[in-house]
Amino acid sequence: MSYEDLLDHPHHVSEKHPRMSLRERAAQFSPFAALTGHSAAIQDTARLTEEERQLDENRLQELNEQLALLESGLSKQPFIKVRYYLPDEKKEGGSYRHVQGILLRIDRHNRELILDDGIRIPLDHIADIETEK
Repeated sequence: MSYEDLLDHPHHVSEKHPRMSLRERAAQFSPFAALTGHSAAIQDTARLTEEERQLDENRLQELNEQLALLESGLSKQPFIKVRYYLPDEKKEGGSYRHVQGILLRIDRHNRELILDDGIRIPLDHIADIETEK
């Protein structure tokens, strides 16, 4: 079968369907991800976590004293730096985080420090608190 007789015919333009952009046409030939979420699962598994280090009684006492001092000086809006442990939501372990900001209040009922930017730090996971003198 020879197609030479079709070479001189004009290109057909559909009246029903609008012309596709080059980007839309190229998308038809883009690679297909058959294993949706597979790479995210691999990254999640590869993410390192660590165990929370338990503080000794002396360190716990020091932190409690620091919290009492901070609570008594809340009206001065102290600037603090806190290192705390954040348990991982998806796997065993967690990681230590560092945050800083102005302390708004200490919520004893929910056992949290609340900073001016809305960050809530669980009292039970605080490893260290620094205050600016």
